[in-house]
Amino acid sequence: MHYISTRGNASNLDFAGVTLAGLASDGGLYVPGAWPAFSHAEIAAMRGLSYVDLAAKVMAPFTAGSLTEDELRELCAAAYGSFSHAAVTPLTQLDNQQWLLELFHGPTLAFKDVALQLLGHLFERFLSGGDKALTIVGATSGDTGSAAIHAVAGRENIEIFMLHPQGRVSDVQRRQMTTVLAPNVHNIAIEGSFDDAQAMVKRMFGDSEVTSAITLSAVNSINWARLMAQVVYYFWAALQLGAPERKVAFSVPTGNFGDVFAGYVAAQMGLPVEGRACSKACAPMPMKCRARCAGRMRNAPRLSTRTPPSRSTPRAMRA
Repeated sequence: MHYISTRGNASNLDFAGVTLAGLASDGGLYVPGAWPAFSHAEIAAMRGLSYVDLAAKVMAPFTAGSLTEDELRELCAAAYGSFSHAAVTPLTQLDNQQWLLELFHGPTLAFKDVALQLLGHLFERFLSGGDKALTIVGATSGDTGSAAIHAVAGRENIEIFMLHPQGRVSDVQRRQMTTVLAPNVHNIAIEGSFDDAQAMVKRMFGDSEVTSAITLSAVNSINWARLMAQVVYYFWAALQLGAPERKVAFSVPTGNFGDVFAGYVAAQMGLPVEGRACSKACAPMPMKCRARCAGRMRNAPRLSTRTPPSRSTPRAMRA
């Protein structure tokens, strides 16, 4: 599997390369050169697999050339062994058609744990045996930061710098980030919003002087490996609800659309998805809804809202 930049002006990389690179050198996002696809029979054969075995099966086409399926399964077992539920992301039935996919059983209670616990192990694997040091730079409104810090705290050859908007994250998530005493963890509170923090991160990745001096990587959804790991729980949920014979519709509370994009990827891989709605998460983010529904993209005044301790709202679905 090779990966290309969405802007078309960066070198193609393998999976190990895009995992460590994060953002492409031309400012684009690395995506697979082609979507791997499973047949109806192959998807049906996945029924009954454990979450770890399913994760290895679904992600193996994306890691080909960098990891074998057995090596990937070993990393998944290590990543999800710390989750508080044996099913990793269990389903809870609400009525005869509505189910909730619980994505809050990771160590920081955020759905980001599902991807970032694996990403931490991938970083360590691809850095082992060499002298390369990795500097992770990320922006967070709370949940990405705490999940990323927990995933890489104390790991050798990795330093993580996490930017968050001062006074604009929940107190629980601020403490999850700032009370970690590992020497490779660095928290930075900035004046401004999450968008300001994300813009700073992207400028660093686009600065040739910075990228030539240190090896930067990302933990936000600009890193393909994080999106890849999120594809798995769409397969996991759909298979338990009758896929591939039965289509499933997902309602996703998504912020930067990385989570719902993972559902799009699952559909491209052959999962029979009836639809992907962005749920009420669009309510405080009208710009994204306008861009998606009306084709208009423009900034609106910033709106401050109160946040719960964690944004790991379960994903609702209808079968």
